[in-house]
Amino acid sequence: MEALLTDNGDSEQRARRADACAVVIFGGAGDLTKRKLVPALLNLAQGQLLSPSFAAVAVSREPLTTDEYRRRMAEDIRKHATGAVHPDAWRWFEERLSYVAGDFKDPQTYLRLKAALEKGDREHGTRGNYLFYLATPPSFFTEIARELGAAGLVQETEDRWRRIIIEKPFGRDLESARALNRDLTSVVDESQVFRIDHYLGKETVQNLLVFRFANGIFEPVWNRRYVDHVEITVAECLGVEQRGSYYEEAGALRDMVPNHLFQLLALTAMEPPISFEADAVRDEKVKVLHATRPLAPEDILTHTVRGQYGEGTIGNEAVPAYRAEPLVSPSSTTETFVALKLFVDNWRWADVPFYLRTGKRLPKRCSEIAVQFKRAPLILFRNTPVERLQPNLLVVHIQPDEGISLSFEAKVPGPVVRTGSVKMHFDYSDYFGATPSTGYETLLYDCMINDATLFQRGDMVEAGWCVVTSMLDVWKALPPRNFPNYPAGAWGPKEANELMRKDGRAWRQIE
Repeated sequence: MEALLTDNGDSEQRARRADACAVVIFGGAGDLTKRKLVPALLNLAQGQLLSPSFAAVAVSREPLTTDEYRRRMAEDIRKHATGAVHPDAWRWFEERLSYVAGDFKDPQTYLRLKAALEKGDREHGTRGNYLFYLATPPSFFTEIARELGAAGLVQETEDRWRRIIIEKPFGRDLESARALNRDLTSVVDESQVFRIDHYLGKETVQNLLVFRFANGIFEPVWNRRYVDHVEITVAECLGVEQRGSYYEEAGALRDMVPNHLFQLLALTAMEPPISFEADAVRDEKVKVLHATRPLAPEDILTHTVRGQYGEGTIGNEAVPAYRAEPLVSPSSTTETFVALKLFVDNWRWADVPFYLRTGKRLPKRCSEIAVQFKRAPLILFRNTPVERLQPNLLVVHIQPDEGISLSFEAKVPGPVVRTGSVKMHFDYSDYFGATPSTGYETLLYDCMINDATLFQRGDMVEAGWCVVTSMLDVWKALPPRNFPNYPAGAWGPKEANELMRKDGRAWRQIE
C-alpha cells in the first residue's frame, strides 16, 4: 500500500492529499457507514487522496471488539464497494481501523474514544487532527457535541484542528434549527461545523458553478430577461422502505426541501461570487434564500401541493400504498410528494417562477434542474407552415446519469420551412470516464482539507426554514382530506400539474 500512497512525480496533475487526521464515525455499526462512508474512504485511499498518516475509529453501542468490527467491514465492503477493491488498499485501511463500543450518553465512552485517538496519534501519526462524523439520529447531535467538549476532544490549537460533521435534517422547523445551531456553537466555533448534504457531492451539482461562471455564452442570458421559468425535480421510485417511523415525523417537505432542493435553487440562482473561497460562495447562496419570497397563508393554498402515494405499479411490479408500509400509521396524513411555486425577489430573478417538486414512488429516479428560456417571437415565421416555436431548454442532469443537455430549433431539410427540436447532450461518463463514487468522497475530502464551500452554514439553514415553516404551519392546521391522492408510479397528484397549467406551463416530460 505504501506504493499506492507515494507520489509518482505527477504532482502537478494531482489534488493534494488530505491532512493527517483521524476520522471518528459515531454510528459506525450503522447502515450509512457500511454503505457509504467506508466505501468512500476506501475510494479516497485508492485514489491516493488520504494522508499516509490516517486512522479511522468507529463508535457504536454494539458490543464488538476491533477485530470483530474489522471482519464485519471486510464482508460489507465486498457488497457495497463502488469498484474493484485493491487488496493492499483494504489491508492498509483495515490496519488503521479501530472500534469503540459504548453509549453515546455515557462519558466513559468518550474517555475510551480519547484513548483510541491518542493511540492513533502515536501509531499512525494523525497529529491530533480529528474529524467527528455524526452518522446518528439528529436527537444525538447536541448530546455527542457536548460530551466531546467535556472530554476535551473538540478544542483546537494552532497546530491541530477538530471538526464535526452532521447529516440532515438540521432541525424540524425554524425554532428547532436555531436551537441546534445554538447548542453546537456553544461547544465549537461555527467554522468547525460541517453540515453535509450528499447531493452536493454530485459532480454535476458542483459543475453548475463552473458551467455558469466559466462560459461566457450562458451567464449573460441567465436572468429574468431571457428565462421563462426554472424547474427543479428530485424524484425517487422507492418508497420509504424501513424508514417509516422517521418519515412519519418528517414528511417530504421537511426531508427534502430545506436542504436538497433549496441548495439546488441557491446554486442555480446565485450571483457570481468574488472567488471560490468557501464563505464567498456561501454568502451568495444565502442571499438567494433570504430573497426567496415567504408564502403568505392564503398563497400556500395556491402555490403548494402535497400528496401521498397509494398502491400502484412501478416497473411492472405492484407496490403497496404509503399507509401500508412498515411503521406507518394506516390513517397517516404525512405527505410523500411536494410541489412548490416560489419566487426569488431580486434584480436578476424578479417575476421568474421556480417550480420545485420531490416525491416518493414516482415513475423513475431522477434529479435535474431544467431552465426554460423564453420563446422567440413567431412573427418572422408567420407566412410559413411553422405554427409554434419550441422554447430552448437547458437541463442539468444530476442523477442517475450526470450530464447537461441543451435543446434548440433547427430547420428540417426540404424545400418547405419547417423546424424541429435538436438536443445536444453532454454525459460525464462519456467524456471523462466513470469514477467509482458514493457521492461522499468529495465531501469527506473537503472536510479534511477545510474547504467548506459545499456545506451549509448556520445562517443558510435558518434562511431555508424561514421559507418552509409557514407551509408547515398551514398544513398542520388544515390536514389533507384526500390522501392517498396519487397512485405509485404516477408523477404526483393532478394538482401538481394544475399548479403549472394555470400559468400556461407544464412540467417537463422526463423520459
